[in-house]
Amino acid sequence: MMKKFFGILLALAMVLSLAACGGNGGSGTPANDTPPASTDNNQPSGDAPSGGSASGTFKLGGVGPLTGDAAIYGNAAMNGAQIAVDEINALGGIQIEFKAEDDVADGETSVNAYNTLMDWGMQVLVGPVTTGAAIAVSAEVYNDRVFALTPSASSTDVISGKDNMFQVCFTDPNQGVGSADYISQNMPGAKVGIIYRNDDAYSQGIRDTFVAEAGKVGLEIVSEGTFTKDTQSDFSVQLTAAQSSGADLIFLPTYYQPNAVILNQAKGMGYAPTFFGVDGMDGILAMPGFDTSLAEGVMLLTPFSADADDQRTQSFVAKYNELHGETPNQFAADGYDAVYIIYEALQAAGCSGDMSAEEICEAIVAVMPTITVDGLTGQGMTWAESGEVSKAPMAVVIKDGVYVTP
Repeated sequence: MMKKFFGILLALAMVLSLAACGGNGGSGTPANDTPPASTDNNQPSGDAPSGGSASGTFKLGGVGPLTGDAAIYGNAAMNGAQIAVDEINALGGIQIEFKAEDDVADGETSVNAYNTLMDWGMQVLVGPVTTGAAIAVSAEVYNDRVFALTPSASSTDVISGKDNMFQVCFTDPNQGVGSADYISQNMPGAKVGIIYRNDDAYSQGIRDTFVAEAGKVGLEIVSEGTFTKDTQSDFSVQLTAAQSSGADLIFLPTYYQPNAVILNQAKGMGYAPTFFGVDGMDGILAMPGFDTSLAEGVMLLTPFSADADDQRTQSFVAKYNELHGETPNQFAADGYDAVYIIYEALQAAGCSGDMSAEEICEAIVAVMPTITVDGLTGQGMTWAESGEVSKAPMAVVIKDGVYVTP
């Protein structure tokens, strides 16, 4: 089955035509040749109002897990955001003060982090990074009328009923639908097993839409196994059930930490199905102590690949490597794009730094459905009034310890 991947993954963007994506950062001298995320030389593009121009200094807050199990996501997003802030400040127009707070991927802690930033004088929020935390904070930003753009929280529950909460990454339903469509069209006859976390909104949401779409397209699901945060150290029961049912592909709508355990235990029991992940798989290659050979041939959906050869991506990757000593993942690119998206929205709305958070919120909400942004994680990104982004993900395959685009 793996022999088919490199010839067929190019079809993914078309298959997913409806898809739309889920320390405080260093600073450095922006590269002069790094293009901004906009399609139009730092000005709003597409149908954005003409003549808009922001001015002054803005306080931008960031919330994400900087410590704890999900720190790889939060640090990457905040590091990427800081790089974008430094580049924008170097342009000599508006200035951005950026402050990031740690929420350890916990809802209650995330609300406390948000309140700390509000006491600081935050006018716009980048975050939270993870879905559960973003759901908790979304109610706060809605009540306070603070515009928030989450880099990577992908559940529709994050934006549902909140007109001032927007997303950078494509949503859980589209990941589930797109994955089921891709497998059914490109791997006909696959017998699919699913392992998902049933106490996590991200994992449960993708699983639900995957199963619903599988029923529509005739994809055969032969096994389902669940786990919780407290039981993610042993997957022998789930893997044995999948193997016994004849599953030759395992769909993993889960984060990289449990996925690493699954890959290791599958190898130990001599079970070698195709593993198919979503954006939560990103980060597994940088996991301390992980044997990257276990991930050979694993594929995942992602809006960003560090090996892309366009100038914008390569400049960002080089800068991130210089500052942080590692290759940026999708979440770093999400954070970078989030800041540039806010920059474009501020310009389009003609905001000034002396406006209140509420005034800025209402101005940005009005222009978000009118702007188009080219970024690291998508070309021609646009937003619905619901807060959902429209862009197509790509697929990558892990080969020789790196992500490879076909």
